[in-house]
Amino acid sequence: MQKPSRLLLATLALLGTSAVFAQSSVTLYGRINTTVEHQKAGGQTVDGLVNNASRWGIRGTEDLGGGLKAGFQLESGFNSATGTGTGWPGISTPGNGLNFGRQSEVNLSGGFGMVRLGNFVPESYYATADYVSMHNHDTGPSSDALYYDPVWFGGLGTKNKIGYRTPSLGGLTVDAAMLMHEKAAGTNNKNGYDLAANYNMGPLHLGGGYSYVNSNYQVGLRALYTFGQFTVGGYYQRNKDANQFVSTGAGTRNNFRLAGMYTLGASEFHLNVGHANNWSHVSNSSATQYTLGYNYNLSKRTKVYGYYTRVNNKANAAYANGVLPSLPFAAGQDFSSIALGVRHNF
Repeated sequence: MQKPSRLLLATLALLGTSAVFAQSSVTLYGRINTTVEHQKAGGQTVDGLVNNASRWGIRGTEDLGGGLKAGFQLESGFNSATGTGTGWPGISTPGNGLNFGRQSEVNLSGGFGMVRLGNFVPESYYATADYVSMHNHDTGPSSDALYYDPVWFGGLGTKNKIGYRTPSLGGLTVDAAMLMHEKAAGTNNKNGYDLAANYNMGPLHLGGGYSYVNSNYQVGLRALYTFGQFTVGGYYQRNKDANQFVSTGAGTRNNFRLAGMYTLGASEFHLNVGHANNWSHVSNSSATQYTLGYNYNLSKRTKVYGYYTRVNNKANAAYANGVLPSLPFAAGQDFSSIALGVRHNF
């Protein structure tokens, strides 16, 4: 009788363990995105391999019962051209090593929405600039060089945040977050605030975002619409720099971006253009960026692609992303790159 009893107990224990496992899940995910590029700034050129915000991460949820769930997400950037670790936004910095600078959050969610604690990207960015950057997911040298975010430029980055996300309300979702500065005694550094809203209804997608840090702010509005094989969208942003770019403040500025995509089978054809006006306190500081791209989707997870991107800077503007270290770059120089790349999601 002892053997059947032990067998029954072992079976019950195994079933109990399986029930717990069934209520929890952990997923490993990531993206490797690398381009070969021919870059030009001023009168100089250089060829090289460029990382386009490659990353890997772990996320998981646990069903606590009664509609309540606990979750977490850890995400680390790495330079796919060298294998070294990177911080946000994916630009290699010596000594970074392995870290979860891109995201490290714990959350609780239910019918009330979601409460988030930790380190995560401002949702105002996802709701505007990132949403319309369709050709390469706003990564690498062809990413949006004109978008202004006081959260990043103000030194708060993505860390020390308390966030809340509403449940979907007829297609509308709202995110709000406070960025804790955790300032040293005697300093005047202030906390930051970030708000975002997204509305999705069939082919129409609308969004908006607002960020404020120490008298610096940005507010943006975005729209995206799909009809047949075409997708068109864009965003408009108004921003104020009171003390970040220069000690007296660069002033106010408007910028916008328009984007279009045409799909044909596995092919995608992309075109986007953005323009930033002069800062009100900095003359000749305007710039224009445009990108022409082509993607061929080998599968749902893998694509090969190419693009040409160019940033035209006025004398006191120095907008550009992903410039290779061996290429000298200064204010007033134009930047361009021709690239071929491969992106694989896992």
